[in-house]
Amino acid sequence: MAHQTASISQRSPRSDGADTRARLLLAALQLFSERGYAQTPVRAIAEAAGTNVAAIAYHFGDKAGLYTATFHELLGSSQALIPHFTEPGLGIEEALRRYFEGFLEPLKHDDLVRQSLRLHMRELLEPTHVWPEVIERECRAPHLALARLLCRHLGVRRMDAEVHGLAFSIASLVMQMWTQRDTLEAVAPQLAHPAAIDAWTRRLTGYALAMVQSETLRRAAARPATRKKKATA
Repeated sequence: MAHQTASISQRSPRSDGADTRARLLLAALQLFSERGYAQTPVRAIAEAAGTNVAAIAYHFGDKAGLYTATFHELLGSSQALIPHFTEPGLGIEEALRRYFEGFLEPLKHDDLVRQSLRLHMRELLEPTHVWPEVIERECRAPHLALARLLCRHLGVRRMDAEVHGLAFSIASLVMQMWTQRDTLEAVAPQLAHPAAIDAWTRRLTGYALAMVQSETLRRAAARPATRKKKATA
């Protein structure tokens, strides 16, 4: 999903457009995450990227377009992962493995993740034009895709509150990894290292499968009681 990207200071200026765009995105992510959208002038971003304001207009249209791009281009979009874990014919274990693989892979790129998380926290506290899109693309769309996957596995025709709850519970395993990195490093630093991400993918897949199995058993146990109520009605 993501790729290793050097810090701004480590990159040597090049004249090609792709490099300029990448440098602008890195500079914007750093400054927007530190100062917020309103307090970050485009001139400061251009200077940090080693280019000019005209380059921002050329690549992103304006400041708002650049801000939007920082949410989706450097670490990828959650919405883009949906086809990966909902591919037809996948069993539930492989689907969940792909789900965690996609959402955890960016954690291998620690500096970008920290800045991206800070940016999302700022957006949560100080919403801008991006907030509705973040809710739709990064939250609602992946959630519904996972919930539909669970419905198929559970044999549920209509998505109910329990399916939504199960989907949110599975997603919370990912959110814990993203938002509690400082805690992980303080308590068990070996679990926060980028090299541990593949092991986390396997472990979280197993934990999620246990949740799905628990919900399967709960629904199976509830069916006789439901049929009995209908018979005596």
